[in-house]
Amino acid sequence: MTTEAAPPPGSAGPSVASHTADEFVDVQQSPEFAELRRAHRSFAFPLTVAFIAWYLLYVLLSSYAGGFMGTKLFGNINVALVLGLAQFATTFLIAWLYARHAAAQLDPKAEAIKTRMEAGA
Repeated sequence: MTTEAAPPPGSAGPSVASHTADEFVDVQQSPEFAELRRAHRSFAFPLTVAFIAWYLLYVLLSSYAGGFMGTKLFGNINVALVLGLAQFATTFLIAWLYARHAAAQLDPKAEAIKTRMEAGA
């Protein structure tokens, strides 16, 4: 039994070119790679900090503001339930925003770096 799958349609298959460690270091030190890192970090770090702060706020409110969290908004729905569900909504929103950011900003830059390296430039 083989573990190698056929390459997807339209791809050239595994890369034949072998790159040295120096070539990877050169790419890593290039301005294009620095821009790619900056584009990723400028999006990921602030959103990570914001989400952790939002999560900790929820935990702190749950621990120390029981009266507020138990406030009924309508029917049996209280503030704690709404904020808890908002945690899930926020997670999916961040994932969607990151996918859009990656497709628009990161993927083209990464593809350009990959193409340049594969061309041997």
